Amino acid sequence: MGKFDKYKIDLKGMKNDSSTYEFVLDSTFFNSIDAPEVQKGKVCVALTVKRTAGIYELSFQTSGTVQVPCDRCLDDMDLDITTTDKVKVKLGKDYAEEGDIVVIPEEEGVINVAWFMYEFIALSVPMKHVHAPGKCNKAMVGKLNKHLRVASNEEDEWSTDLEETLTEIDEEVSQEMDPRWNDLKKILDNN
Repeated sequence: MGKFDKYKIDLKGMKNDSSTYEFVLDSTFFNSIDAPEVQKGKVCVALTVKRTAGIYELSFQTSGTVQVPCDRCLDDMDLDITTTDKVKVKLGKDYAEEGDIVVIPEEEGVINVAWFMYEFIALSVPMKHVHAPGKCNKAMVGKLNKHLRVASNEEDEWSTDLEETLTEIDEEVSQEMDPRWNDLKKILDNN
């Protein structure tokens, strides 16, 4: 038995016009799928399969929590996931994708939904994922503050001592700087 066999849905052998399935995806599932976006979590998926006129509509209701690295401090953070997705499937000669319909070979009549579930979860993760203000790893934020260069009119809500840090860095840099750069800096300060 393969590691994703329990996610196979026998469409050809469906007795009723509608069937429901429930899956709990945990860290074992995410590690087995071996994709970089999500590697830990616990997500419940309710799948409803409806057959109408040779087309199978698979409706996925997904909710749970996944762990992703914080873009700021790189520590793992919990991210709530809730999504509703649909896939249309029909039986055909060979596996193919025709627009928004997935075609699976009629002689098999089985579709494995593991990758679909993973994709729906991964696509629901926002591009930017950061801890709430004040929740990031303080040591990492301190190192970021030490090396971060921000324009004087910008503010960042996650660091209260950023201005002090930048002032200290500016003083250190100006002491080590070639004196000719000071004249150029005066031009910038006048604007």
